[in-house]
Amino acid sequence: MLGSPVATATGLAYNRVPPVIRARRFVNAADLIPRLGEIRDPFVEASWDALGVVIEDADNDGLVVRLGYPIGGLEARLEAHVAEALSAGGALATLPSLSFAFDPPAGAGLGEVRHLIAVASGKGGVGKSTTAVNLALALSAAGARVGLLDADIYGPSQGLLLGIPAGQRPQVVDEKFFEPITSHGVATMSMSYLASDRTPMVWRGPMASGALQQLLKQTLWGPLDYLLIDMPPGTGDIQLTLSQQAPVSGAVIVTTPQDLALLDARKGIEMFAKVDIPTLGVVENMAVHCCPNCGHISHPFGTGGGEALGAQYGVPVLAELPLSLSIREQSDRGVPTVVADPQGDAAQAYLLAARHLAARLWQVAGSAGRAPTISISDD
Repeated sequence: MLGSPVATATGLAYNRVPPVIRARRFVNAADLIPRLGEIRDPFVEASWDALGVVIEDADNDGLVVRLGYPIGGLEARLEAHVAEALSAGGALATLPSLSFAFDPPAGAGLGEVRHLIAVASGKGGVGKSTTAVNLALALSAAGARVGLLDADIYGPSQGLLLGIPAGQRPQVVDEKFFEPITSHGVATMSMSYLASDRTPMVWRGPMASGALQQLLKQTLWGPLDYLLIDMPPGTGDIQLTLSQQAPVSGAVIVTTPQDLALLDARKGIEMFAKVDIPTLGVVENMAVHCCPNCGHISHPFGTGGGEALGAQYGVPVLAELPLSLSIREQSDRGVPTVVADPQGDAAQAYLLAARHLAARLWQVAGSAGRAPTISISDD
């Protein structure tokens, strides 16, 4: 576009008038709040309104969206998610500021612990303890305050997985309470801290249940958003004790795609349903293997098992985790995958699983969310 003529040494020239730039429409921040409430969360199939999201208007100087799961490392993705959703609605607006914060949902909890989450399996050998420790570390890395209780009284393994030196004992306070041992930012307690790795717990069920109650209630956990409980395999005394003695917010079932593992995973889901603990989701472990030499993808334990199990009981599959040599090596060294290689594919899979878990708990704990209803009969 040409402007007025100007005399120059070579004749007439014209001033260049800057082109008209059609800027995105700025709107009052408060006016956008209803639109934000309609946005569907990227981790659960529900709108932010349905999830009970809190959106704060700081005197029209921007908005703070308070989500019920830890948001560390998610800010850019959430901003892009909001922009895409508003663009789809034909009303994209540029705001002075849009930020996100973690606001954990209220729970019955235990002392200063907001939510207890049982990580369980119907049978052993499916990688439940490795999954539990990496989920705890992933939630911590995302910004939550996290604890991990090793409830496997007979076969505690979290000490080894976390690299706790042999012989390290928790401090005792007032001759009654334990100070948890902190590892990689997570408060932990395990029977392995109180006995040597060569000392078998030759106890009957009531003794093991009593030990669990002591570890749970006599540990000074402090303020935590989540306490993950690494359950022993099966559906016995420990599981019943936990459900009767502590307000568990929900359970995660770890399985492999193999039919044999799925058979026992069903029993785990039904057991938690009998004691009114909602199953938050299924984690399918060892679901896929990528050959480190040629990159060939295979499924040693079959495919689709976790998805079928989730569909049967109306619960989501939180993650499909890989079968990886590095996970085993890192676990044996006492440096779990999320800490050993935080940017690696396996660690990112655990982090995604943790996000889905926390979002699902938010959905279940919220006023609009409801725990899955499971009907059990003897047919």
